[in-house]
Parts: sequence; C-alpha cells; structure tokens
Amino acid sequence: MSSLLVRARVATALLFMLFGVTLGVWTVRIPAIKRDLGLDDGALSVALLAFAAGAITGMQATGRLVDRFGSRRVMLPVAVAEGLVLILPAYAPGLVTLAAALFVFGAVHGTLNIAMNANAIDVQRAWGAPIMSSFHAVYSIGGFIGASTGGLFAHAGVGPRTTFTAVAGVTVALAAWSAWWALPDGSSTSSRTSPEEARGPVRGVLFLGVLVCCALVGEGAAADWSAVYLRDDLRSSAGFAAAAFAAFSVAMTLTRLVGDRLTARFGPVTVVRASGLLAAVGLGTALLIAEPVAGVAGFACLGAGMALIAPQVYSAAGDRNPDAAGRALARVVGLGYLGFLLGPVLIGAASTVTGLPGALAIPVVLSLFVAATATALRPASR
Repeated sequence: MSSLLVRARVATALLFMLFGVTLGVWTVRIPAIKRDLGLDDGALSVALLAFAAGAITGMQATGRLVDRFGSRRVMLPVAVAEGLVLILPAYAPGLVTLAAALFVFGAVHGTLNIAMNANAIDVQRAWGAPIMSSFHAVYSIGGFIGASTGGLFAHAGVGPRTTFTAVAGVTVALAAWSAWWALPDGSSTSSRTSPEEARGPVRGVLFLGVLVCCALVGEGAAADWSAVYLRDDLRSSAGFAAAAFAAFSVAMTLTRLVGDRLTARFGPVTVVRASGLLAAVGLGTALLIAEPVAGVAGFACLGAGMALIAPQVYSAAGDRNPDAAGRALARVVGLGYLGFLLGPVLIGAASTVTGLPGALAIPVVLSLFVAATATALRPASR
C-alpha cells in the first residue's frame, strides 16, 4: 500500500474523529448553555431543533457541491469551519441568537457529514478493501473524547466559552494539517459512469435511505430511552440505568473496529443481515426477560447490531454511481438523520398507549426489516 494512500486514510479518519469531538463536547455543555441563558426545557428544545434543521439543510445542499468540486475541496474548508462555528453558541446572548448560531453550526456539521463520508468512499475505493467501518469507529471514539473533554472542563468550573474556544483551536489546527495528507480528488481507481447515469443520482438509493433510517431509529431509542427504561420500568438504580447506554456505545465502537474484517470475509449483505438479527434478537429477548442486567445486555446487542449497518449502507449508496456519490449520500444520510430524530419521538408517543417496553419493540421490528431486506446492498447491475 502506497504511503500516499495510507496518509489519505489517516487524514480522513482524523476528520471523522474531529466530527465526533465537536458534537461530543457540545452535547455535554448544553446544560451550562441552558443555565447561563436561563432557558426552560421548551425554549431549549426550540434551539436544538434549529441545529437539526441546519444539519438537514446542510446535508441536502452539499451533494451537488461534492459531485461538482470533489469531496476533498468541500471537506477541508468545512472541517476548519466546524471548529470555528462551535464557538458561536457560547456567545449567544439569548434564545433567538442561540437558535441562529445552532442553525449555522448544524448546517456546517451536516455539510461535513456528507463530504467526509464521500471522501471515505473514495479512499475505500482506492484502498481496494472495506475500511468504511473503521472511519465510523474513529467517529465514535471522537465522540467519547469530546464528551470527556467537555466533562473535564465542566468539572473544573470552566465555562462553555473557554471550553469551545480551546476545542475549536485544536480542531482548526488538525483540520488544516489533514489538508496535506487528504486524497486528491480524482485519485480513486473506480471507472467513471456515463453522463446519463450521472444525471440520475438517486436511482436505486432511496430504499438504502429507508434501511439506514430504520437503523438510526434504534440509535435514537438507545440514546433517549435506554436509561429511562431501566430506571422507571425495571426499577434499577440511576447509576445502573446509565450503564445501558454506556454498554450500547461501547459495543458499537468495538464492533466497528472489527467491522471491516467481517465485511471483507462475509460481504456487506451477510454482515447487515446478521447485524439486524443480532439487534432484534438481543433487544427483543431483553424486553421479554425484563430484568436490569438483561436490559443492559440487550442494549449492548442493539449497539453491536447497529454498528455496521450505516457504514455499509453509505458505502453501497456511494458506489451505486461514483460520479453522483455526493447527491446519493445526501439522500441516504438525510433519511437516516430523520430516523435518529423522529424515532425517539415515535417511541415516546407509542409508549403512552403500550407502555415503554412495548414501544421499544419498534426498533426490534425495524431491525428485523433491515435483516430481511439486506439484499438491497448488492451492487446494482449496470
């Protein structure tokens, strides 16, 4: 493997890590922002909704930019901007300016999401072997680093402004450094498609978006409802309830670290089918047992099962039409993000009718659907 390609892989992995760091540090400092501005839960929800709206807007606007200018030319300046816009929410004097700052932060974050995944697909194509899961593993590690860093600043009594400025400085420096090693656009060894194919970027990828949407409903459920389920329904202690999401996150990260080997050996269809079954059987069994230890194990199985679905779906979407990978990814990732946002809301609404254990059957059913339709990841015939 050439040193140029190894450096390109490192550069892209670094941006995935920074992507996780910025989101992680922002997440753990939300309570401080809320306190400093004197916001209630409803006002904070409006501000967070602005971030989500910005992210979806950025995702949909980025596809054509990536296809026209190349993933590297979009990814690198946006990665630098990611660090800079992180600072904005800390200086917002009120709800309106906070919402505006978060919309900008979300738009940049969503743009980087598409551009770096498109670049990762280019690097994987040039590498000649599955490596997409490793990038997403680095993102998960970055999220842990960011959350830990923000927590340390909070424990030391340091405010969000200093926290975000320090993290932004490191992010900008590392993003600028990665520009020296990033894979030049056009270096992929893939064959180019015809202009007629390039004009149809979403052909064959919409259902892939549905699959990743189903998967990310499970991720959203774990983030928002795992601790609530153990604490309120299984009557565990607050500390043990937190172990459910911790188990989910650790299992997801560890599975992503070995995901490329599994994909190279068994292929993406088999890996995604097995992933869906693991998630469904693991969480479904835990819901039937209804014991705290089983609940933690069930969410660990859900994390391991969800870990490889999104990386494989993104790879399949980008490979359907390499000349229009940006637009394909924008559709697929956007649908996945909607699942992450709306899934917990759907589960909460269903819980008012069936109770939370019954509502958590939703990600179980969706995981089975992913397993049953995993053949959608097979390369489309040209």
